[in-house]
Amino acid sequence: MESEMSPKAKAEYNLGDAEADQGIGQIDHVKHYGIWSCQRRPACANLWLYKSDNDPLLEYNWTNNSSVSFIGSLATAASLAELASMFPTAGGQYHFISKMAPLRIVKGLSWVVGWITTFGWIAVAASAPFLSGTMIQGLLVLNYDSYAFQRWHGTLIYWAILVISAIVNIQGSRVLPVVENLSLGFHVVAFIIVFVVICVVSPTKHVPEFVFVDTINNSGWGNNGIAWCVGMLSSCYVLVGYDAAIHLCEEMKDPRTDIPLAMVGAVLINGTMGFGFLVAILFCMGDLKSALDTTTGYPIIEIFYNITGNSRSATALCSTIVIMAGLASIPLLTSASRMVWVLARDKALPATTWLSKMDERRQIPTIAVAVTSFLLGLLGLINIGSTSAFNAIVSLAVFGLEISYLIPLCFLLYQRTVFPESITPGPWSMGRYGIGVNVLSICFLVFTCIFLLFPPYQPLTAENMNYACLVFGSVCIFSGVYWLFKGRSVYEGPVLPDFENL
Repeated sequence: MESEMSPKAKAEYNLGDAEADQGIGQIDHVKHYGIWSCQRRPACANLWLYKSDNDPLLEYNWTNNSSVSFIGSLATAASLAELASMFPTAGGQYHFISKMAPLRIVKGLSWVVGWITTFGWIAVAASAPFLSGTMIQGLLVLNYDSYAFQRWHGTLIYWAILVISAIVNIQGSRVLPVVENLSLGFHVVAFIIVFVVICVVSPTKHVPEFVFVDTINNSGWGNNGIAWCVGMLSSCYVLVGYDAAIHLCEEMKDPRTDIPLAMVGAVLINGTMGFGFLVAILFCMGDLKSALDTTTGYPIIEIFYNITGNSRSATALCSTIVIMAGLASIPLLTSASRMVWVLARDKALPATTWLSKMDERRQIPTIAVAVTSFLLGLLGLINIGSTSAFNAIVSLAVFGLEISYLIPLCFLLYQRTVFPESITPGPWSMGRYGIGVNVLSICFLVFTCIFLLFPPYQPLTAENMNYACLVFGSVCIFSGVYWLFKGRSVYEGPVLPDFENL
């Protein structure tokens, strides 16, 4: 019977059997993206902001925190890259589940993972324009004493950036890869310029003990270990999202090779740059207390002001971050909308016929882009009622995506250890090192997911509460109710083509 099929049997005819250099269910063979245009996508891609927001902890031992996140993220990217190389499909994580899980649970489990992945990507896509918009507001505070800070101002700027991103995604879809390549170039050049400036201009330098040894706990959590664990959020955030290339595989020429290179390369390049920038900031930042007490809402703004000594130079340095976050909003919306589109195509969302429509002229899912933009706009309302809005959005993004990574990797490890002969490796394979890397990735994901929904500060109040758990729970409840009333009768799992016709 179907429900009694073993994971081994399921894998023998499914896992890794896609034709080489083909993405499953390609969008009319339109190939927009290559490896370099996907390098720009991970988590806001402006990976300099290790602790630059005002809500997550400026926390206990920054460098150790970021090192753990880098190693864990690299192991996870490499593990997912193996799956993507075996089975390149825009559905990514929930399509992987459909190929590896036992048939008796595959339908419901792929539904859950699909919703979590899509929701995680919507939250990730919200983080970049939110960062850009609220940092613009912080620069207004720095430069104009008469400016009266209101949280809804930041929300309006956030909405404006979303509108621009949606217009570019719809009207400029053909030039998106060019925009992303230029963004990558700007990212690297701006990093070098700012890195050199802060190292040369800074009037004071901290001692190595401050950077690598000293511990700081400004969270209110009485236990330093818990403070360190809760503070993992920020360092995980700047590296998450490496699965973005997977969701564009149907628009890539050589997905089986390009996706793994883009994923692992993004973590290596951005992680190395981010860690280098973090160390430079810690050496050159000046007075820590003034950064923590800044009225701009972003310690990084105050740090640049301490380093340069004037608001204009600080604004110029911060503008590179604003621009990078703004540019990152465009490809992040692209990836999020593709997840909405492919989930609708598989009949796992309401109004699937409408959401899964493809714009024949532009060859993009225009309706999915518009609906995703609207949902992102709703997330911006969190900022009006909570001082921890950015923390909530980041928590949603990282938690959702890490859960979506964890579940398929657990099944991969199971098949790798119990039925190793059932796996057909793709061009990207870690061979005998795969089990160790998978175990490291799973341990990292389980550890971080436990603390991602913790509130950033104690004592807990209505304003500093981490509302990520409330939003995530609401989405899960809605998904469960929709599954019971309609989803289980129309959802048959991912819609995959006949391989012979690819």
